[in-house]
Amino acid sequence: MKNINWDAYELFMQVARLGGLSGAAGITGLSPATIGRRMLDLEEAVGRPLFLRSRTGYQLTADGSALFAQILEMEGAARRIESWKREGAGSTLVRVACGTWLAWMFTRNLSLIRTERDDFRLDFYVAERRASLTHRESDIGIRAFEPDEPNLAATRLGEVAYAAYRARNAHPSVADRWLAVSEEDAISAYLRWPHQERAAQVAVTVNRPRSLRDLALGGAGTAVLPCFVGDQDMRLERVGGEIESLRHSQWIVMNNDDRHRRDIRTVVDRMVKFARGHGPLFAGRQP
Repeated sequence: MKNINWDAYELFMQVARLGGLSGAAGITGLSPATIGRRMLDLEEAVGRPLFLRSRTGYQLTADGSALFAQILEMEGAARRIESWKREGAGSTLVRVACGTWLAWMFTRNLSLIRTERDDFRLDFYVAERRASLTHRESDIGIRAFEPDEPNLAATRLGEVAYAAYRARNAHPSVADRWLAVSEEDAISAYLRWPHQERAAQVAVTVNRPRSLRDLALGGAGTAVLPCFVGDQDMRLERVGGEIESLRHSQWIVMNNDDRHRRDIRTVVDRMVKFARGHGPLFAGRQP
């Protein structure tokens, strides 16, 4: 087998985590074509097929899944060493994995999660795909379902509701135009909804959920958003009622072995307090 640079493995992990070339391109800054060639080169170097390629994205083969698990272990070991080093230096790192809009909400209120007196640092991994805590890929994760892994501890935060939104000053001509994340990147249920329910009316697609709000504010059409995002912006209005089929519970999870670590426990407790304190907003009960 040819020598393989670690960069190739890191790129492989991005494609695997994000399910395709477009998502990885958005993270790395490389073009989808370049990433596609790099993945072909990696498969040639390891001598095994790593992906099943289709119009909707890249899915790991059995060999790809095996490689993914091994790299996760290597990443986890490297991060544990780095954390151990920082503990000795008096500054630890708490890694939080969550979706686009929850990261948006937390970062807008970061002073409630980390204060000036705290000696730990925060790292947010923002993606729609859930991060694995099994191999210490992240310290804290927030999921739309209760975890069933035996090594994880979980606390329910509450419910999240969704609705369709458009700009209050939108021109009547855009009433039937819908905005969506591309099918390849539509991982979460609310991102798939426009393709499943309004496919013929989708006028604009993007590769990142964050752009949906911007497009809606710009008067480009209607976007499905979490109510805690849409209801906070008076420039947006709901189109119809809550989309009840999208409502789900939200859980904050961490490794059992780490849940008593002071910095992780501090962040978890503050996030739980914040989420529960904003329970009506998350649940779609408009202010």
